[in-house]
Amino acid sequence: MINVEIKKASIADVPTIKGFILELAVYEKLENDVVVTDELLIENIFTNPIAHCVLAFENDRPIGFALYFYNYSTFIGRKGLYLEDLYVQPNYRGKGYGKKLLLHLVQTAKKENCGRMEWSVLKWNQPAIDFYESLGAKAMQEWSVYRLDEKSMQVL
Repeated sequence: MINVEIKKASIADVPTIKGFILELAVYEKLENDVVVTDELLIENIFTNPIAHCVLAFENDRPIGFALYFYNYSTFIGRKGLYLEDLYVQPNYRGKGYGKKLLLHLVQTAKKENCGRMEWSVLKWNQPAIDFYESLGAKAMQEWSVYRLDEKSMQVL
């Protein structure tokens, strides 16, 4: 039986959120890319929110999180929910907690009248790909993600 509770994050949860971000970065082999601070998380999730965060708890112990924001589709004329990160600590995987987090976001998207949900997955992350596809998500094979980082924007 799934014994998990999903709660909206509060400012008091910022150290936990940051810890999960660092754990995720290590898993994704991107730990050198993390520059987020507690102050940035407070500003961008709580003070002037441009992103939202929910935490998964097992017996009052935080074991994962999902961070998301809203985007907009010109084709469907409605906002969408963009899942930036979904992470469950390794010892808690395989218990349905990631699915519970994702289903919570599906309910949020429906409540907010979103036309769709989207996210990116690293091509080598087969466990995540298998998980998302098992829930009916489809890879957008005809699309590629492009990025200008801060340095590239300065050059332009």
